Amino acid sequence: MRHGNGPRKLNRTAEHRKAMFANMACSLIEHEQIKTTLPKAKELKPIVEKLITLAKRGDLHARRLASSKIRQDDAVKKLFDVLAERYKDRQGGYARVLKAGFRYGDMAPMAIVELVERDAEAKGAGDRARIAAEEVATEAE
Repeated sequence: MRHGNGPRKLNRTAEHRKAMFANMACSLIEHEQIKTTLPKAKELKPIVEKLITLAKRGDLHARRLASSKIRQDDAVKKLFDVLAERYKDRQGGYARVLKAGFRYGDMAPMAIVELVERDAEAKGAGDRARIAAEEVATEAE
């Protein structure tokens, strides 16, 4: 019997779980707050905290390890440049999971995963920058 040993399988294959958590970690690093189901949020928290601890080391090997885990250069850059600086004096506990009710369609328990001491302007910053660049491009025409 398993008796709750190891991570939750979340009804996915190992490859799917690995890719899903890599994408979720990138989204959390980029936006600093995401909404997902409660079991996924509880599994994502230690993954992100280990990545931030890795980023605090700051050496080339740590950067390559983080890059192999999350596979997005922009997220790795923000992780090492912004988040490692922000949490340099903090000894763990970089993310929190807040319960957020139940999803309307299937009553799945939802949660918000956010970084502690997060930048409120980070959420949606990429979209705002993209829209501003498109407006500048249309005005130039």
